[in-house]
Amino acid sequence: MVSIGIVGLGFMGMTHYRGIKKVRGGKVVALCTRDKKKRSGDWRGIGGNFGEPGGKEDLGGIQTYEDVDDLLADPKIDLVDLCLPTDQHCDIAIRAMRAGKHVLVEKPIALSLKDADRMVRVSQETGQLLMVAHVLPFFPEFAYLKDVIDSKEYGAVKAAHFKRIISAPNWSASLSNMARSGGPGVDLHIHDTHYILLLFGKPDHVRADGRLVDEQYAEYLTTSYRFANQPNLCITCASGAISQRGRAFSHGFEVYLEDATVAFEFATLAGKPALTMPVTLLTSDGKARKPRLGAADPVVAFTREIQAAVDSVRSGKVNAALSGENGANALRLCFKEVSSVLSGRAVRV
Repeated sequence: MVSIGIVGLGFMGMTHYRGIKKVRGGKVVALCTRDKKKRSGDWRGIGGNFGEPGGKEDLGGIQTYEDVDDLLADPKIDLVDLCLPTDQHCDIAIRAMRAGKHVLVEKPIALSLKDADRMVRVSQETGQLLMVAHVLPFFPEFAYLKDVIDSKEYGAVKAAHFKRIISAPNWSASLSNMARSGGPGVDLHIHDTHYILLLFGKPDHVRADGRLVDEQYAEYLTTSYRFANQPNLCITCASGAISQRGRAFSHGFEVYLEDATVAFEFATLAGKPALTMPVTLLTSDGKARKPRLGAADPVVAFTREIQAAVDSVRSGKVNAALSGENGANALRLCFKEVSSVLSGRAVRV
């Protein structure tokens, strides 16, 4: 059994806690938060952009800590699950690894490349696993797309477009503070850069246009990813926090393979979920097939993500979707895109 200690009990910490309940071979044995009320199990007031708000939790059998160093000293804990604001990731992840703990840290890995690379280096030095909780590959729509591409059943990808647009977040003070979150060009868009890396590998150049705040934080980006070894491969993405609240969230993709197209779009319209385009496989015979993908509850994706982390701890080999190196490279792509906006030209990755 992999014993897990969660550090941070905001919306994401609560979501991880809920997701872990259905993880095989892993369980929460400790929680750390400075909030006395949360340590008592009163999670009312915790909420986010999906799922049920927090309520009263029975924390019987779970050790609670106010100080993170006390949790790191707990010999029962195998895996530390860091759900803190991004500006705290580097320091505590490194302390956890040096304390002999494996680490799963919420995305993005860090706010700077220096910190991200340092975290990867400490993982290599200590032999402790560093995993970054990029959940997108574990959502059924995105997992299905990767399976289709990897199978090559419908040939190679010719072009793809990804979209992730939200309204300005109002459920978390740390997200609205760009200096603490990195702004939408990091905290939001890194979902896309990570997934593109997972599907296609590292591009050689990026060319981006966008809206910047203080010439460093991207509010909105449209980017083209260029691959020297595949000059005809056209990969683009639009991402940002620029929508009005009538459509507070939308994401999706259209991927064009040699013998098929895969399309998907989901949105939140006037506060209600709207599956505007269920995952659809369009084939050369003129048919439109809708694969059965299972549960639509977003928490299921977090269960799958944390299951992959637990399985990684048990096997000693990190799942590629959670790789610390991939997490650092995803952050690197986000910064390269801002550099492209500032320069007005393609930037080498």
